Amino acid sequence: MGKISHNHSFVLLALLLQFNSCSSQTQPAAKTSSKNQVNMNNNEIPVSEEEWKKKLSPEQYYILREKGTERAFTGKFYLTMDEGVYKCAGCGTELFTSDMKFASHCGWPSFDKEIKGGKIKTHVDKSHGMIRTEIICAKCGGHLGHLFDDGPTETGLRYCVNSLSLEFVPEKN
Repeated sequence: MGKISHNHSFVLLALLLQFNSCSSQTQPAAKTSSKNQVNMNNNEIPVSEEEWKKKLSPEQYYILREKGTERAFTGKFYLTMDEGVYKCAGCGTELFTSDMKFASHCGWPSFDKEIKGGKIKTHVDKSHGMIRTEIICAKCGGHLGHLFDDGPTETGLRYCVNSLSLEFVPEKN
């Protein structure tokens, strides 16, 4: 086994710190009502996986249907601060508005609340040796990201969302 160079050590440390700050939080305590919890297969629009594969890009399919995650700091909406509405890339349901978005510096778009009306459901995610709260689109069951209780605003929440699970519709001036 070879030696790890100083540069490689720095990169490994940076990756570990990023993963820890954005992924290893436990689920929010009692801020998510049990009525919003749902099984991913329990959605309002019956679309077969074959239909999803035709509708979505391979990357979107991986995120929305296979519960994947895009690499941190690479998503097209990570730094977007334009005014408008963020919709589910799977079914077009409006999920967030730009005034709900904040700069979390964790590598993914972050929002402090969702559009009212039960458009986002939660699910306990015990994958990767962690306990987190997964957020999914209530209409199509698509995986959006995770919900953490470390947000800096009055809600105390951080909806950490994959850009590939979203579509952005800019506000018309």
